[in-house]
Amino acid sequence: QVQLVESGGGLVQTGGSLRLSCAASGQTFYGYTMAWFRQAPGKDREFVASILWSGRDAYYADSVKGRFTISTDNDRTPVSTVYLQVNSLIPEDTAVYYCAAKWGSHIINDNFFDYWGQGTQVTVSS
Repeated sequence: QVQLVESGGGLVQTGGSLRLSCAASGQTFYGYTMAWFRQAPGKDREFVASILWSGRDAYYADSVKGRFTISTDNDRTPVSTVYLQVNSLIPEDTAVYYCAAKWGSHIINDNFFDYWGQGTQVTVSS
């Protein structure tokens, strides 16, 4: 049974940082793309960042480029933990952040992702 479990969210001030983690278990993720999405109150879920299981080929939404960094646990493969380092946070980053996994290459459409975590709340105060 595949499980994706996020952690690391919290309340921070504008300009602050957090490190979100996604513990992936239940199968090997060889060949998968791992991603982070977020959903703010009253808005649709949106793509944030993705990375191949190997830790290569990261992609970012324009709104987070230069501030967020996605990475994987490079100590072993297949991937067991996916991280999202979020820096220079602004109030517009406030959302529930979800970890997701899909077979194959990068895509930003969340309909194509097979597995989802329960989410972790990030709140940025002004």
